[in-house]
Amino acid sequence: MKNLKIKNIILLLLVTISCSDDFVEVNSRDRNSEDFFNTEAEYQEALVAAYDALQASYLNVMLGEIASDNTLAGGESATDVPGIQEVDDMVHTPINQQLRDIWNNMYAGINRANFILEFQDKTDFTGKNEVLAQARFLRAYYYFELVKWFGDVPLAVDKRIQFGDQFTIDRTPKAEIYAQLELDLMYAADNLPYVQSQTGRITKGAAQALLGKIYLFQDKFDEAADVLEDLIDNGPHDLVADYSTIFENDNENNIESVFEVQYSDLEGAGFGCLQCSEGNVAVGFNGIRNYNGPMFESGFSFNVPVQEIVDEFEAGDVRKDIAILDIVDWAANTGATYVEGYEHTGYYNRKYISRQGDSNIGDANLTNPNNYRSIRFADVLLMAAEALNRGSISDTRAAMYLNRVRTRAMLPDVNFTGTNLTNAIYKERRVELVGEGHHFFDLVRTGRAAQEINGFVSGKHELFPIPSIEIQLAGNRWNQNPGY
Repeated sequence: MKNLKIKNIILLLLVTISCSDDFVEVNSRDRNSEDFFNTEAEYQEALVAAYDALQASYLNVMLGEIASDNTLAGGESATDVPGIQEVDDMVHTPINQQLRDIWNNMYAGINRANFILEFQDKTDFTGKNEVLAQARFLRAYYYFELVKWFGDVPLAVDKRIQFGDQFTIDRTPKAEIYAQLELDLMYAADNLPYVQSQTGRITKGAAQALLGKIYLFQDKFDEAADVLEDLIDNGPHDLVADYSTIFENDNENNIESVFEVQYSDLEGAGFGCLQCSEGNVAVGFNGIRNYNGPMFESGFSFNVPVQEIVDEFEAGDVRKDIAILDIVDWAANTGATYVEGYEHTGYYNRKYISRQGDSNIGDANLTNPNNYRSIRFADVLLMAAEALNRGSISDTRAAMYLNRVRTRAMLPDVNFTGTNLTNAIYKERRVELVGEGHHFFDLVRTGRAAQEINGFVSGKHELFPIPSIEIQLAGNRWNQNPGY
């Protein structure tokens, strides 16, 4: 991580992201109050380990975008990473490896956060509440990902899930999980500052924004509007004036960034353990196949935008050419060459493809330092607009927030109300946040997925299947999600 670096090998002994067969895999040695959490430094080291698990969430972002109607899987061929192809075609099954990776990676992060919270009363020191607040945010972040993807999942609070627990722990209804996440994020918002001294640390604004999003996913519009407007009115964030700069490496952690996942090229990785990378692996996967030309680097041509999303941009929208790279036009204007990959559309996710000079260590495709802008202020404005409109609270304020985003895009204001305003907000979220992994879940939570996504089956594809091996490891006690 750029600014939250693991500096002590002991972290490797604490908890690891599992590459084996247990979603609850932890070191067999049970650390206790006698050998850890005796100093503030040890709490901080464990906290950095909990942050580090965020880096594996690149897969959530890429696969979430591919599941939507914004992009196709792409790659080299129809058999290139079959699990990605299956999600794109809505034919995924409980043995999908990428879905299992998401399950494993998020639970690894939860266990790291819960390791801190399990021993939260061991040692007192000044500022411990901030450490606990960051741990609770991270636990909420990882659990929110699991609920989005899988619905009801096993919930552990202030304790690690250890091997053997799967025989007694049940899937928890997502309403109960959301209730816990709300408590975690309210605690985080109450105990964190808006501005941290160390770049990349979780802030009060990040906690408020994630809390507002979780409220929105439950149609709790009053609560969402309250917390999001408080952030808008009192927080330090604003829109970056020049949209073209947001996704460049030299403009990370800017005023628009409410929460970013920090990446670096400090360590390389291989295809045998992609989650071992300190870099944003999705950037290489999104890249232009066999590219030779200025500005960009080669990649694996996954996650390619379709014509439909390109056509969603209004005439004069300055975001289009920043969000979407038209490789045919680019090659004609620069002399660049490339190879067409599978499902070639002529477009690439320009926000997250490799730039020349990004990385000088190992395989640049697997160690790219481009941060993921997980929550941007534009997202906050559009979430607040949606809550105000759909909650019948204030279409006037909803339109005001929507138009702040449109003004930055060099588009005229809209003056809609009611359903027309709702649809305008939905469209604005799609074009503003394209390529950032949000659209599939926006479609699902608003009941529009079946009419927009080819192959989507209502009553089934709102959730992804629990990995079958996890059900088997739990003694076949858990029911599979409907339709799988």
